[in-house]
Amino acid sequence: MPFTALGLRPQITKAVRESGYTEPTPIQTKAIPAVLRGRDVIGIAQTGTGKTAAFVLPILERLSAHGSKMGRRGVRALIVAPTRELVVQTEENVRKYARHLHLRSVTIYGGVSERPQIAGLRSGAEIAIATPGRLLDLMQQGHVDFSQLEVAVLDEADRMMDMGFLPAIRRIVHALPRQRQTLLFSASLSKEIEKIASDFLTSPEIVQIGRRANPAESVAQMVYEVPKSRKLALLEHLLRDASLDSVLVFSRTKHGADKIARKLASSGIRTATLHSNRSQGQRLQALRGFKSGAVRVLVATDIAARGIDVEGISHVINFDFPPQPEDYVHRIGRTGRAHAIGDAISFATPEDHENLRALERFIARGIPRKTAAGFDLREIAPVAMHFERAHQRRPSHHRVERRRPRRRPTSVRP
Repeated sequence: MPFTALGLRPQITKAVRESGYTEPTPIQTKAIPAVLRGRDVIGIAQTGTGKTAAFVLPILERLSAHGSKMGRRGVRALIVAPTRELVVQTEENVRKYARHLHLRSVTIYGGVSERPQIAGLRSGAEIAIATPGRLLDLMQQGHVDFSQLEVAVLDEADRMMDMGFLPAIRRIVHALPRQRQTLLFSASLSKEIEKIASDFLTSPEIVQIGRRANPAESVAQMVYEVPKSRKLALLEHLLRDASLDSVLVFSRTKHGADKIARKLASSGIRTATLHSNRSQGQRLQALRGFKSGAVRVLVATDIAARGIDVEGISHVINFDFPPQPEDYVHRIGRTGRAHAIGDAISFATPEDHENLRALERFIARGIPRKTAAGFDLREIAPVAMHFERAHQRRPSHHRVERRRPRRRPTSVRP
């Protein structure tokens, strides 16, 4: 089915065609007609399946067809997303698909000056893409007028719940007009999402593509069992393979991400980091470099990487094994996107074996083990583990003996 069969106006299908797309993805095929009918919609699909266009395209159609109320300009569509990066990427999609339309958009997120965002709202932007925190700030200051709002979107709803944004989302939604269309997109349909949907949506149509627990079939998964002390060396060893040309590396901590990046950079590997201690400018620069290919390896933490939409990631490497199976599925969803092929590589230390077994039960399949000469846990574990155990015991078993001072003879007074 071509995009022209979905009921979108020629200006929109022309922009889609100019962006290199000819046929809609499954989530777009099912969600776009439902949104165009004016229904509230719950869209369930993994990242990388084209879900952003699944709500952006029908929103553009609706705003173009209806015209602004009473000839006034103002926020008519609100898209709320969990991270700054996702806000920026969504706005890029809006601009791309609205290039032949007379619609303006504004991004609202923290870490940068609010003045341009306030100016964008005052100039009559009709589409606002925002993170919950900064949006609430501007609402409380009286800079946001939702009186003309027609449609609201909660994107990556499951991630917003994970990040503790539910109270903010409730305050935002309660400030919106009761007569509106509401769309909710998520990677899973959990009980929490169902509860939110029942609170915010009216008789929603559910559009579900695939199952969250099953990673994309186009992703080849493998595990290297390796001692903790050898993970950095193994990462460098794997990156000598030129086929790992666009690699997203996950670290559990910000400090760990910086350490990995410094080590790779010292080996001449073009590397950038993405975590919450980086400024907004640094984070956007890292993403731009990674998207353009100027940066080969992007080292990120889970929170910073949520919502990243980068095409062409060849490999995801779990340097630190994820503690929760859901995090693993989310991480490896960064590669093998749409119909592309990708690899997911995980490092597992002996301490990770319980989480590894839990993951395999969760996805209902075993993950193949791979070996690299000189790094296989079975080859070097006896020596490495003996050294690590000895190193850990040393503080408690190596005491410094102090010599007792000689007792001076006491003089006996007569």
